[in-house]
Amino acid sequence: MSKEKYKKSRSDDFKIDTDFADVFRRHEKHGVLTLLALYRGNYHRLFLAFVFFCLKQSPVWVLPIFTKDIINAVVYPSDSTVTDIVVRIVIIAALLILNIPFNYIHVRLYSKSIRVMEAGLRSSLVRKLQQLSITYHKEMQSGRLQSKIMRDVEAIEGLSSQVFISMLAIVTNIIVALCITGTSNLTVFFFFLVAVPIAALIIVSFRTKIRERNTAFRKEIEDTSARVMEMVELVPVTRAHGLEEWEIEHTNSYLKRIAERGFRLDMIQSMFGSVSWAVFQGFQLLCLGFTAFLAFNKIILVGDISMYQTYFGQVVGQVSAVIALLPMISKGLESVRSVGDVLLARDIEDNSGKEKLGDVLGNIEFKNVHFEYADGDREVLSGFDLSVKAGETIALVGESGAGKSTVLNLVIGFNMPTSGSVTVDGRDIKNIDLHEYRTHLAVVPQTSILFTGTLRDNITYGNPVVPDDKLNEAIDAANLRELVDSLPHGVDTTITEHGGNLSGGQRQRVSIARAIIRDPEIIVLDEATSALDSVSEKKIQEALSNLVKGRTTFIVAHRLSTIRDADRIAVVNGGKCVEIGTYDELMEKKGEFYKLKKLQS
Repeated sequence: MSKEKYKKSRSDDFKIDTDFADVFRRHEKHGVLTLLALYRGNYHRLFLAFVFFCLKQSPVWVLPIFTKDIINAVVYPSDSTVTDIVVRIVIIAALLILNIPFNYIHVRLYSKSIRVMEAGLRSSLVRKLQQLSITYHKEMQSGRLQSKIMRDVEAIEGLSSQVFISMLAIVTNIIVALCITGTSNLTVFFFFLVAVPIAALIIVSFRTKIRERNTAFRKEIEDTSARVMEMVELVPVTRAHGLEEWEIEHTNSYLKRIAERGFRLDMIQSMFGSVSWAVFQGFQLLCLGFTAFLAFNKIILVGDISMYQTYFGQVVGQVSAVIALLPMISKGLESVRSVGDVLLARDIEDNSGKEKLGDVLGNIEFKNVHFEYADGDREVLSGFDLSVKAGETIALVGESGAGKSTVLNLVIGFNMPTSGSVTVDGRDIKNIDLHEYRTHLAVVPQTSILFTGTLRDNITYGNPVVPDDKLNEAIDAANLRELVDSLPHGVDTTITEHGGNLSGGQRQRVSIARAIIRDPEIIVLDEATSALDSVSEKKIQEALSNLVKGRTTFIVAHRLSTIRDADRIAVVNGGKCVEIGTYDELMEKKGEFYKLKKLQS
């Protein structure tokens, strides 16, 4: 097989299922059924893994029987004693050797199933996060989401390993031990069964308490994860204000709560394990005395004591193992529920069956638009009207809280009007495929968002196959040529996390270059120059003038002097458009815009 074909076959083996949401919907209240359903398409692998598990586990089951036979052959010799001993030793030796390849195949089969599920579940979460509304993301801390994608899926993977490895071994070993014992001697078999109800009673008595502690501990971990992320992001502010000790103390309070809850969880698990161990060891001692009494009275052979003691030890050990696994199983099922919270969230943007715009001109109209956030106590927009022609640049100005950013979110489709309508080229934005619509859109936010990667990667984000001539045109139009020429590897220079090795103005111009590369019909600029110095602002303004040419553009501006060249300026106040006109017209009118301008003079 060629190298390329080998790679392709391996890739096919690890094909990822990214649609697990329906699994959680069907089995919403049944964690174990949800876990099993996650392995759809892998059941054949899991069955074969079970077959090879039985094959590799066979020495454990056969050895007590052969040990019994050898002891009895020695105690009660016959003409075939030597032959019987040799044959049994050879068979056990062969089984021990075969254990190695059987174990390899078993691990290969179940591991591939688990890893495919793990990757698929994380991919499903990523897909769902891309579908959930912006409102959901604003309300849910990013640290919690990160914890669900990494920590909770890891816990589910751990649960799977326990179910398909440890629990498989436990159940199979118990069944085999009881079956062999039951076919050998019913008296000993019924004695064995006494241990099982006691194990069940101990498990039931502790299960509820452990689940409660696990739930509280997981929630505390999520809270702390989110808090630690906030702390890291606030380091520059903390250091700048000399608040290091306060921040340490504040974060330590979260860490202390984790330690306390973890300690209480450890103690109840420890008590659980020690009590169960002592009980079962007592029963194993009782089993030894019981079988010795039977052998003394010639009911069983002397060698049978060894077999029953071994099998009883297996049963006791396996039930103890169930108890030891209970915390991890409880933790894993809690993580299944936690992941389900995301995959079952209904606050999604559904574009199925909606109209695709095709070519977009950029005519956008607001008609008597009202908007109120779900948890708000007042309308942000109240009868907002605005008509924007294709290729026109509209600047939105007004006091903080007037509704300017809400207007931009309605243009992008992040929010939908409570009443009234927003139309794009005459079609209601509620009825169009927003995913397809946004391919005609570019957004330059107030805070530029860059990621770790090369400058080229950041500019061509989402469109890696960009010709060098088009990339250079975007760099020149965004006023980035001087920066690119100064970097050691030009556009292939690595940008650190959040663009930390670039200035604020440089980061903003990278965002503009990213927008230019998209060649959009509609542009949204959210206070793109508000936090920059005058020199950077001038370069940004030059880049923006190249960006907006011939495109429908919405600008929210903090500095009113930066929007002088806009085709029209809309003054937003009280959720309405109270004034609209050119810069000169509004200054001459001496209304709301004039007052705002005077306040900045």
